[in-house]
Amino acid sequence: MKFEKDNSFFTGRFKSIGFAIKGAFKLVTTEHSVMVQFSIAILITIAGIYFNITKEEWLIQTLAIGLVLAIEGLNTAVEKVADFVHPDFHERIGFIKDIAAGAVFFAALTAIVIGAIIYIPYLV
Repeated sequence: MKFEKDNSFFTGRFKSIGFAIKGAFKLVTTEHSVMVQFSIAILITIAGIYFNITKEEWLIQTLAIGLVLAIEGLNTAVEKVADFVHPDFHERIGFIKDIAAGAVFFAALTAIVIGAIIYIPYLV
């Protein structure tokens, strides 16, 4: 199958959006860590509705959810490329994958702190 770039502004953008939606769907339906994080995102969204959090809290919560899911997507892409390039264990590949996982850790830790700042006052 030959790839042909669509140079038209509108149809090219629509195709790009289609690829992005397809990729997001694949990410949520095939990667277990993303499934867990997406489930937590749904639960936190329900909690936001239940506690009637402020508009500012919604903004920060949405940003935190998006940050974690986006970084997890990049981590998954790095892992898939690394496994494709070098399927067997290699110390350098392991180092690269660990760094990508560390980025997810920082994003998740940030989201946990944000969640605590938002929800602890509602729970106390």
